[in-house]
Amino acid sequence: MRILNMQKKAINASHFGALFISLSLIVASFTGAGYVHAQDATDFQELTPTTYQPQQENLVYLQSDQGLVVIELAPFIAPNHVAQFKALVDEGFYNGLDFYRVIDGFVAQGGDVTEKKPSKYRASLAAEFTRPLTSSSNFVTVQSPDFLAQETGFMQGFPSGRSLADKQEWLLHCPGAVAMARNNEADSGSTDFYIVIGQAPRHLDRNMSVFGHVIYGMENVQAMKRGNPNIAGGVISDMSQRSKIVSAKLGTSVDKSQQINFTRNLVTSDTFQARLQSARTLDSEFFHYKGTGNIDVCYYRPRFTIEQDK
Repeated sequence: MRILNMQKKAINASHFGALFISLSLIVASFTGAGYVHAQDATDFQELTPTTYQPQQENLVYLQSDQGLVVIELAPFIAPNHVAQFKALVDEGFYNGLDFYRVIDGFVAQGGDVTEKKPSKYRASLAAEFTRPLTSSSNFVTVQSPDFLAQETGFMQGFPSGRSLADKQEWLLHCPGAVAMARNNEADSGSTDFYIVIGQAPRHLDRNMSVFGHVIYGMENVQAMKRGNPNIAGGVISDMSQRSKIVSAKLGTSVDKSQQINFTRNLVTSDTFQARLQSARTLDSEFFHYKGTGNIDVCYYRPRFTIEQDK
C-alpha cells in the first residue's frame, strides 16, 4: 500500500453525457480561481498572442460516479510520471477502481488499494519532485519572496515555485494539484495518485511528484465520499461507501464530438496582469484594509473558457 507522506494515493474521474447537451457552440466562462495555462509552444497550441490551448494528448478525462473531471498533465516537469500515468490510463488500469481514501480538507486518493490488479506499468518511479532551473522554463514570477519559497509564479500555466539559491523549480500543491502517492522512499510511487481538495498543503512541495492539475470538475472531486481520518488513516474500508472510477481516457482517445477545447489566458497577458495588479492593491471601495501587496498564487490563477463545437 503506497502512502502519500502518511497518506495513500488519488485519482479523478468523469462523466461525458451530461456535459454535451447543446448542438451549437457552447462557450462557458469560468471565474474565481480558474485553472491556468501559460506559454510553452511544446505543450500548447497558440490561438492568439494572449491565449493558449492545451493539447488533447495532455488531457485525461476521468469519469466517476460523481461526474466529469479533466486533468491536465505536466510532462515538462515530471515526464516519467506523466508517461507512466498515460500508459496506465491507456491500458484501462483505473477503470472500475475507486477513491479509497478521501480526507476532508486534504486530498482524494484513488487507484488500487489492494495492489493486486495486474498491469504492465507498475514500475516504481524515480522521484520528480523538482527540476533544475533552465533558461527555457518560462517561469513568470508573481510573488517574491513567498512564505514557503523564494519565488512563486507560473510555469506553463501551473502554479510553481523556485529557488535561485538551489537552482530548482517545482509545481505547487495548490487545490486541484495531482501528484503520485508513495511510501517513505522517494522513488516508490507507481500507480495510485491524489488530488488536493483542501487548503494548499504546501509542506508537501518538493516532497512529492506533482504531474498535473484538475482543470475541470473540481466540484465533482469535492463531492467524493469522505473517510474518517482517525480510522485507518482515512481509508474507507466499506467498498460500497467509496466513490467509483468508472473510466479514465486520454483526450486523444475521446471522440472528437466529446472533446473539450480549453482556452486559457497567458499569465503575461494584459488581462491577467491587470487582475494581479488589482489583487495587489485591493483597489475597490469594498476593501478598507488594502493588505500588504502580497499574492497567493494558488488563489489567483488565469481564467479559462471552454468551447464545445457540435
